[in-house]
Amino acid sequence: MRAPSEKTVTGHPLKVTQLDDRHNRWTTKIAGVRREFDTEIVDQLPDDRIAWRTTAGDTRQKGVVSFQRLDETRTRVELVMDIEPSGVAEKAADVSGTIERRVKGDMRRFKDHIEHQGAESGAWRGRIKPG
Repeated sequence: MRAPSEKTVTGHPLKVTQLDDRHNRWTTKIAGVRREFDTEIVDQLPDDRIAWRTTAGDTRQKGVVSFQRLDETRTRVELVMDIEPSGVAEKAADVSGTIERRVKGDMRRFKDHIEHQGAESGAWRGRIKPG
């Protein structure tokens, strides 16, 4: 198990605690509202995809991020998420397109972070099979 980590990669306060190979606890602040939720990785194939779903907490979502190697220096990353806004502020942000814009901005910042990191983190990268 990896130690808890504080991340500000996306420009938003975020704490992710890895509970075991499949489970994480997230704490974030969105539009001034603190949210905590647990996720389960339901499918992981290193260098190909990671799929997850929430299991408990303030947020309901599921998604998959896929990686396609283009060449030695470039990778296409595709993110598909299904989010159920839970509060008035989140529902308004969803209707206005704010959530979509934030996710796109977060993906751009994540891309910059990964490209400038220079090396893998050394974290466990094993296979998790659905089911």
